[in-house]
Amino acid sequence: MGVTTEGLSAEIFDKEIVDYSIDSRTVSQGELFFALSQPDYERAGFNGTFADAHDFIAEAFQKGALAAVARRDRVKGDAKLEALSGRLLLVDDAIAALQTLARRIYEKWARPVIGITGSAGKTTTKELTAHVLASSGYRVLKSERNYNNGLGLPLSVLQMVSRGHDPGKFDLAVLEMGMSSPTHEIQRLVQITPPDVGVELLVAPVHLEHLGTIENVAAMKAELIEGLKPGGVAVLNADDELVMEMKSKTDGPVLTFGIQHEADVTAREIDTSRFGSIRFRLQTPMGQAAAELPMTGQHNLMNALAASAVATALKVKPELIANALRTAKPPKMRGEVLHFAAGFTLVDDSYNSNPRSLIGMVSTLAEASENVSRRIVIAGEMLELGPEAPEMHRATGREVARLGIDVLWGVRGLAAEMTAAAEAAGLRTARFFESSAAAAAAALNEVRAGDLILVKGSRSVETDKVVKALKENFPLTGKDVRPTTDDR
Repeated sequence: MGVTTEGLSAEIFDKEIVDYSIDSRTVSQGELFFALSQPDYERAGFNGTFADAHDFIAEAFQKGALAAVARRDRVKGDAKLEALSGRLLLVDDAIAALQTLARRIYEKWARPVIGITGSAGKTTTKELTAHVLASSGYRVLKSERNYNNGLGLPLSVLQMVSRGHDPGKFDLAVLEMGMSSPTHEIQRLVQITPPDVGVELLVAPVHLEHLGTIENVAAMKAELIEGLKPGGVAVLNADDELVMEMKSKTDGPVLTFGIQHEADVTAREIDTSRFGSIRFRLQTPMGQAAAELPMTGQHNLMNALAASAVATALKVKPELIANALRTAKPPKMRGEVLHFAAGFTLVDDSYNSNPRSLIGMVSTLAEASENVSRRIVIAGEMLELGPEAPEMHRATGREVARLGIDVLWGVRGLAAEMTAAAEAAGLRTARFFESSAAAAAAALNEVRAGDLILVKGSRSVETDKVVKALKENFPLTGKDVRPTTDDR
């Protein structure tokens, strides 16, 4: 790591680091602040231009940061930074220092890691896996939110030694591992925490703006399997051909999950008649059990099967897995089902979107029949799809029309291609909005009893504004007052 401590104030060594931060806006008392800058981001494979956090070290100290990790070449010759040298740990690369620190913590802890990747469903599967394992008696460390890149993963590992935590109190870790560029991001992540179990959910046409082809996406995702510990278990989606090709990347055991193709862990007797709940018989190599998942959509059932496969790899009995799934909940903005007192139901899936996941959710709406008068899809523009993005939006619009959705609203940019294609395919109630704010205002006058509404979009399109507006203006079932933004 090449850390220089020379020049540090002697009193610094007598103080305990409470936590670790990379954001001067949220840093608090007793934290170690990592000052990240453009050279660090570029080496770590991040796309874009970033602010130089060395400009905010003084602000971090004012907020209570104990010390800061800074680039020695950035500090040298900068009078303002040199004046703070008594509280600076100097390194060649601040992101590399953060990752090396996490690696050292992991090495001392030396317990099992479950790594999860895929073009969609990582966060939901991570939450389901952590929930099932915790319900089965494991003490679980998990990635916070969607912390799945070269910054988020080490910060998740450092939770073990933050805020008074003791690494010995965690039996295993469940960590997301994501990527968005051809710079071997997952390869670096598995070098920090080599997985004992690696989960591949699916390969879809996402991040094509940077990766070019879906085959390149698969190759980058396969780095998780290539980076397994010797003898580590590969958990693969039997229904995804590109995922199953990753079987050749490991000499260790393979456990498959799926519905359409033969798999080690699967669901039989699937019952989706009750919206917001999936009943099925969970089948594993260790036996079977009646199960119920309080979520909607086949993609969430697949996520649950992936979590069940991880638990099976750890010898958890199917009865315990099924019991845990009954009390699972979707993460915020990832398939939450909200029931409103006015008689309509909304599925909040506004965190992310791609053609495959959008059509999966639309198919779920199309199958719903109980107490549903209209099926409404409010879909934002799907980002990072590369040069084929316009046609992907048009193909998605045609498929929405084919599935029999009653109303389609497209939001921003290329969503106009989706609504136009849907209208050309026979859906006469397709409409385009330039912004999520405009769609949110229109939704207040549109919704009525019996509506089943899906809100979905890439995060930066902000389709969650539609959800927020409805929650602020219509009470949820069982609430006497209208919810505020704090209810999210």
